Amino acid sequence: MENIMIHVRFNNDATVSEIGERPSALAAQDWFNHLSRNTQNCYESLSGGRGVFRLSAEQLDVLKQGIST
Repeated sequence: MENIMIHVRFNNDATVSEIGERPSALAAQDWFNHLSRNTQNCYESLSGGRGVFRLSAEQLDVLKQGIST
């Protein structure tokens, strides 16, 4: 099973400035919100305004379904 790490970088006001694996149809903040709402225990906060989602490739595919790219 392949694991995917989706890196997130935040602005000083806590909005998302960059996030990996983002479908082109979504803004960075919207992709973060979608992942946050539809996963459990997959997000880890890091220092320096960063974080990471750890998902399987299968989970990521399911999360991207229905989003136009």
